[in-house]
Amino acid sequence: MDNKNAPPPSCVWLYWIVLVIGLAVLGAGVYLAATRDSWAMLAAGCASIVGVLVTWPIALQLRHSYLSSRELAERALNSLNERLEQFSIMLNLISEQQLLSDRAKAVAFREKDSDALRRAIQDEIHKQNWEGAMSLANEMETAFGYKQEADRLRAQIEERRQEVIRRQINDAIAVIDRHARAEMWAEAYKEAQRIAAQFAGHPLADSLPAEVEKRREAHKKQLIDSWNDAVARHDIDGAIEILKRLDLYLTPAEAEGFQETARGIFKEKLNILRTQFSVAVQDHNWNEALRLAEAIQRDFPNTQMAREVREMMDLLRARAAGLEPEAAQV
Repeated sequence: MDNKNAPPPSCVWLYWIVLVIGLAVLGAGVYLAATRDSWAMLAAGCASIVGVLVTWPIALQLRHSYLSSRELAERALNSLNERLEQFSIMLNLISEQQLLSDRAKAVAFREKDSDALRRAIQDEIHKQNWEGAMSLANEMETAFGYKQEADRLRAQIEERRQEVIRRQINDAIAVIDRHARAEMWAEAYKEAQRIAAQFAGHPLADSLPAEVEKRREAHKKQLIDSWNDAVARHDIDGAIEILKRLDLYLTPAEAEGFQETARGIFKEKLNILRTQFSVAVQDHNWNEALRLAEAIQRDFPNTQMAREVREMMDLLRARAAGLEPEAAQV
């Protein structure tokens, strides 16, 4: 039995013993006072009796106060122990919940977490973060075991990725086509190289630089065919216009093959301009003569004919403006 909570032993028996001794001393004192006229023993007996009678109630009151205080303390401790036991139970419950395995949590929140993962995958697809979306699709299989759904999501991600790539490549092809129609081949080739680098490995993107070069060569061949046709039809103006465009495509070696025919075309063009200029002067059509003189200087600046009309420009401008009297000859 645990004696820690037992009440302290009572001292009442001690006071009874002291009281008996005090009475004995008092009796002995009465005897001595009566027979020998000695009062010391009687005084000691009286003092003992008085001491016992005075201290006994005080001792009883102190013991009662002690027991009351101890009872109150025990009640407070019992209440505190009950609270501590309740806290201990709550802590045990929290600890048990915290000690749930990851697998148990995954089972408890499986549907909610899988729905959140599906939404996250769609968000990554919308942001065109293909790598992140594919990683989340793989997690759908590894974390939840949904292999068929993960395969479907991976196929959806790849399909959307290819769709975006095709759209971007088609937009680039439209830009390339616009440059090609304007014969801006450097810009077209630069755009083709950019797309090929951005989507390296994609067959359509990889083929774009070669397609641009192929289109350029095809256009060059078309210009050469048109040049030959214009020369054959003796279309001087058409041949010269085509030659100006063709000059951008010819290498120095290729240009040598066109020089002889080109010289004949330009010579014939100069003769036509000379004849037209003479007719305009003879007809006093000074505006036309001025236009032809300017064309000769612009297109054939290093010829004798250009030097001749250059000396006549001031006179032609004056007569075209009506400021110089006309004459039969210039």
